[in-house]
Amino acid sequence: MSTDDPPLRVALLSYRSKPHCGGQGIYLRHLSRELAALGHHVEVFSGQPYPELEPGPLLRTVPSLDLYRDDDPFRTPRPGEYRDWIDLLEVGMMWTAAFPEPLTFSLRALRLLRGRRADFDVVHDNQVLGYGMLGIRRLGLPLVTSIHHPISVDRRIELAQARGLGRLTKRRWYSFVRMQARVARRAGPVLTGSQSSREDIIADFKVPPGNVRVIPLGVDTRLFHPRPAPRVPGSIVAVASADSPVKGIPTLLRAFAKVATERECQLTVVGKPAPGGPTEQLVGELSLAGRVRFVTGIGDADLAGLVASAEIAVVPSLYEGFSLPAVEHMASGTPLVASRTGALPEVTGDAAVLVRPGDPEELAAAIRRLQESPRERERLSRAALRRVRERYAWPAVARATVAQYRAVISETARRAAAAAPCPGTRPADAADADR
Repeated sequence: MSTDDPPLRVALLSYRSKPHCGGQGIYLRHLSRELAALGHHVEVFSGQPYPELEPGPLLRTVPSLDLYRDDDPFRTPRPGEYRDWIDLLEVGMMWTAAFPEPLTFSLRALRLLRGRRADFDVVHDNQVLGYGMLGIRRLGLPLVTSIHHPISVDRRIELAQARGLGRLTKRRWYSFVRMQARVARRAGPVLTGSQSSREDIIADFKVPPGNVRVIPLGVDTRLFHPRPAPRVPGSIVAVASADSPVKGIPTLLRAFAKVATERECQLTVVGKPAPGGPTEQLVGELSLAGRVRFVTGIGDADLAGLVASAEIAVVPSLYEGFSLPAVEHMASGTPLVASRTGALPEVTGDAAVLVRPGDPEELAAAIRRLQESPRERERLSRAALRRVRERYAWPAVARATVAQYRAVISETARRAAAAAPCPGTRPADAADADR
């Protein structure tokens, strides 16, 4: 930070911040740490699940009804849990098959910041995009928004796979996307992690191109790095939400089933499938019990050790706006197979084998080739480490983000000055009253 630039007071908002799986929580943890390390005061406002922050930033919990907790999804709250009309709105939207959290979190955040507008220089919305964000802007607080990728892409993929009544349910669930597009067009500068995501935001949300800036994300190389211990032979790892169609886990399971008929191998998915859900059912149909394990709730050190111990990593997604797991695999020197979709080719460059998304045959063939070629695995590992050193560092992400904060603060002050009445003049309504 330049000696001429005062430290900023930053409110960083996130409606949910899962610590180890899901890009929003991971982004929040690393960005808040690096902003604090630069000398800025950072307060993180988050709904459940809450983030695991490192020393420096402060956590301000914004409790919801937590209707989608892992151990009790779509739960009905007890009468004593309701606190106000926002809680009633939240549960009413859930009962009508909508996803309320972006809207209801934004309303709670607006209520909190209305009483603390003098405490912050800038507000950073981590992909909330609820109508309350526009209220925050009307308070006079400069607003920056991160969109990791437009959720309209997830909606298209899930609707394409849904049938019958399921299509109506999915449309209702994703009804919040229309709100997010409206807010994105009016909220001010938008930050995203890749050129691919920028193009999708402009196309799907109709955000003016000049409002969308690309800042590639980083990786924590203190955790994710190669280890001296040999990799576990035949081990394959994927870090993804197990039941989210966009993450492509069914494609990976079908590909792994083909490979597993020919050689000894094990697949570990860092993600939790719903009990009895489609992912668990597919594991049973493919007779993969004992060959596939799902892990969840592991700490950062254990996750990093797992990724670094694998012989091959896979990102089988049908779409990615950036993919922090891909960069973590690369930083660990783990040979990577990834889908040729979204931002993945842009992120990985020559440091991954790219395959057609949703094609288990091509994915299985790529895994086999890497298993049979130590030389190719070593080439990918070296290319990945080189690319991470050159492109993906969280301190650089934080500095570039602060530059956007200062730009929007200046622009907000300029607009306020332009709207203020000239000295010596009276507002029009006061002049009219004298007539």
